[in-house]
Parts: sequence; structure tokens; C-alpha cells
Amino acid sequence: MFNKYPVILLSLILISGCATVTEGARGVAGLSIKVLEDNRKDAIKKEYNLDYKTCFKKAKDVLIEKGAYIYYISIKKHCLAVYVSTSDTTPVGLFFKEIDASNTSIEFSSPSTYAKELIAKITTRGLNPKEEKSGEADEEEGI
Repeated sequence: MFNKYPVILLSLILISGCATVTEGARGVAGLSIKVLEDNRKDAIKKEYNLDYKTCFKKAKDVLIEKGAYIYYISIKKHCLAVYVSTSDTTPVGLFFKEIDASNTSIEFSSPSTYAKELIAKITTRGLNPKEEKSGEADEEEGI
């Protein structure tokens, strides 16, 4: 006799879509960016006088240099997701958008106001070093 329950279960999984299964697996692995996408409405938005590719690469390099831990990179979603450091796993998402050939905007999103402000400040200092010199020099932020 044919057992219909496994077929029904498989059908339900296929109907629900791969996105649900994939996002669930990422959440279990700690790699989901859903919380970052959900918090984009409250993101800090900054514009930089750099083309998209240069801005993305420099932002990544600056964050690595300052001790942030990059756990997710998606060219398709124009996103770079980091933990503030290897010991502080507060997530911050950087969502890149090409404005034109020589300007790019970044949205810094996080459930933590402090974390997104810190990562935005560090990134801006790395992408616009003149900005740091024009104002009072703050003490170096340690991550």
C-alpha cells in the first residue's frame, strides 16, 4: 500500500517556497539578514563621492581593518553584513545603491542604534578621510 503522508509533506514544503526554507536555514546558521532588511526604515543614510565598486570594496576593507567581522556579502542584494567585532555579534547591514557613475549611497541598518552609528562613523572616516581632518579629531574608536 502506498503511504501518502510523505508525498503530502513534500508537496507542502515545495508549495511554501524555497525562500522560507533557505531563510530558516540561514537563521539557524546565524547568517540571516532579515532583521537588517526589516530595520532599513530606520537606517542611517550617507552618500559618498565614489563609484559603486570602489565604495563597496573600500567599505569592506575599512571594516576588516578596524576589526569588524564580515559574515555576509551579496552582490545581488547589494549588501554587506557585519558583526561589530568578533566578540560583539551585534549585526549591522550596509546596503549600497549606485546614485550615478561617481556617487554611491549606503544605508546602515541594525536593530542597535549604537552599532549602526559606530559602523557608519568608521566607514565614513575610511571613505572620506578629509572629513575627519576638518573637524576636531576624536579618539580612535576601538571596536
